[in-house]
Amino acid sequence: MHRKDFIKSMGILGATIVGSNAIANTVTLSSNPLKIKKGLGYYMIKEDLSVLDKFKLVKDLGFDGIEFNTPLDIPIKELLDARDKTGIEIPSTVNKDHWGKPLSDPDPAVRKYTIESVAKSLEETKELGGDTVLVVPGVVSDSVSYKTAYDNALDSIRKLIPYAEKTGIQIGIENVWNNLILSPIEAKDFLDKINHPLVGWYFDLGNILRYGWPEHWLEVLGNKVFKLHVKEFSKKVMNEQGMGKGFSVELTEGDVNWAKVMQTIKSINYQGQYMTLEVGSGDRTFLNKVSEQLDKIIKS
Repeated sequence: MHRKDFIKSMGILGATIVGSNAIANTVTLSSNPLKIKKGLGYYMIKEDLSVLDKFKLVKDLGFDGIEFNTPLDIPIKELLDARDKTGIEIPSTVNKDHWGKPLSDPDPAVRKYTIESVAKSLEETKELGGDTVLVVPGVVSDSVSYKTAYDNALDSIRKLIPYAEKTGIQIGIENVWNNLILSPIEAKDFLDKINHPLVGWYFDLGNILRYGWPEHWLEVLGNKVFKLHVKEFSKKVMNEQGMGKGFSVELTEGDVNWAKVMQTIKSINYQGQYMTLEVGSGDRTFLNKVSEQLDKIIKS
């Protein structure tokens, strides 16, 4: 298939998928409604339950989807059974090898390993009925220079494009305090260099507070934002207690200006539907609390 025809077919497929999904929350921020679904990471569910009963719990608490790490440790058949019996979607997954074995590693063998791992994630996500795999593009450290990490990350993502095209699954790039791609302009430039409709951004609304403001990134990345992760962050707590402690504050009680964020999400015509929580883990009481907090955010 020619690239032009491929892009056209993907547009038709995307419209079909979006049109067929049931919508959980509708927020009107102007004349047009912003449609949002609520998700959470599977790791957050700390109840001693079967996979099916965890799906039922998530359903009871008002969520629409669960995000898994891939390649999977749980049989796909079991997940599909739970999905079909509850109606809980599996909209996206997170590749689990991109940090320990970065796509930017100077060793070609390491990069090859994670390229193959992400390819497997793309295949599994398609089987699960999702549309996006989260991938950290690279990591800069005292032993890996910025230029080396950037060039290798760019090359690795390009090598993943045939796998994305084969499956029709999006690659959502996320930077997670990895010292690489530190501004929205650089992020857009990185995507422009790749220039493919299946490569965009999986944007974390809390992680970015260390570098700037989420609404600024959303404004620049625009329709290349494929999915959204939700967490809170306090720069005051970070400065007083250490960087990681900045995540310890409750949702809506940190430095994310949720009203501005939701307005910007609306203004860029966000089509990824999901806002997926990534805020620690706990039992039913904890999950109910964060579900209600997410409701508050969506209605900001």
